[in-house]
Amino acid sequence: MRTKIRVGTRGSKLALAQTNWVIRKIREQYPELEVETVIIKTKGDKITDVPLAKVGGKGLFVKEIEEALLKRKIDLAVHSMKDVPTELPEGLEIAIVPERESPYDVLISQNGKRLGELPAGAKVGTSSLRRAAQLRASYPQLVIKNLRGNLDTRLRKLQEGLYDAIIVAEAGLLRLGLGKTPRERLSPEIMLPAIGQGALAIEVREDEKELKQMLSFLHHSETSTCVRAERAFLSALGGGCQVPLAAHAVIKAGTLFLEALIADPEGETILRDRIKGPPSQAEEMGRYLAEVLLSRGGKKILDKVYRGF
Repeated sequence: MRTKIRVGTRGSKLALAQTNWVIRKIREQYPELEVETVIIKTKGDKITDVPLAKVGGKGLFVKEIEEALLKRKIDLAVHSMKDVPTELPEGLEIAIVPERESPYDVLISQNGKRLGELPAGAKVGTSSLRRAAQLRASYPQLVIKNLRGNLDTRLRKLQEGLYDAIIVAEAGLLRLGLGKTPRERLSPEIMLPAIGQGALAIEVREDEKELKQMLSFLHHSETSTCVRAERAFLSALGGGCQVPLAAHAVIKAGTLFLEALIADPEGETILRDRIKGPPSQAEEMGRYLAEVLLSRGGKKILDKVYRGF
């Protein structure tokens, strides 16, 4: 058994919190193992003043880390699953998917107001096309303002009064120990989560059989199945980030339930549907739901959006 592993990660507080959780679990399992953290700056970390959809999207927060993996500068990488493209570089794989944290979005507002209590013209900050489109569809009286930066930055901008409310992933708050932050959890009916939201991806080289076996104790099969259904939906749509897409899967009483949507960026058209089936057909369900939404007008939305970029 190896005596040392190098773990690659972004340097944000949230990325480090996620990585440190993984490292702590590894050290508990293998007390004699030396574990080194290697911080890698990605393109997404360097560009903070432009909406992500306008930067080009795929792999913004993982490309440089994957390059380090391929060059054997690190042994494994810890990513937020929602940042990982559906197509991985040859020779790499997502080998381990730990148990999912909360997949939901939350609203944090001035004076603790709930989403339905925000007055017309209230400024709501988000950098997500998915969140913005769903907000515009249900609450057209609100003003959506772009908000980039890590979670600390977003919370600070809210406190400074630049926004009346912001929408963030609940998983980030919990992983940073900010679980006491007053917030409203948004139901999937109002805000369907991002694909893979709340889940982590541990990426390794395909040929690392021993390492994959060592890390297998971290794998959570139910989370992995749900994420595979969501990512199959994304893959069938081309994996783009310039279009508001969402998908969320859960397993209840042995049945997989998958809900997904395609929206135009202005929220004028929201195409949404859900299916259920056996968990063993997770990826087939994701692809099927993509075809259903494409046939109902999703292809027209995608074509229109991509022509504009």
